[in-house]
Amino acid sequence: MSEIQPVFLPERQRFALDDNGKIIGAAHYRDFDGAEGTERIFFHTTVDEDYAGQGLASVLVKFALQNTIASGAKIVAVCPYVKGYVAKHSEYDQHLAKPTRAHLEILPRG
Repeated sequence: MSEIQPVFLPERQRFALDDNGKIIGAAHYRDFDGAEGTERIFFHTTVDEDYAGQGLASVLVKFALQNTIASGAKIVAVCPYVKGYVAKHSEYDQHLAKPTRAHLEILPRG
């Protein structure tokens, strides 16, 4: 049986789900230099359809958010999945920064 693990890929600006060397999901981000330090903007989360319904997106997002907090960065939830996740988990409230126009301007288009 495969062992799916969340991994941090800073060189690709994403957190990913690795299934024995195959990337099967990702939480994409961009770091922003905010007034109080780094703010990590999560803007897109995906899990391959073949792996849907297993709760893997929540495993990935929890790993990404915990890593972000441990690094001292704030969380900027733009991705609908991440926004929904933090809305259900109040333990992240103190680590959130509201998205601003400046945040949105640095995100990839399309």
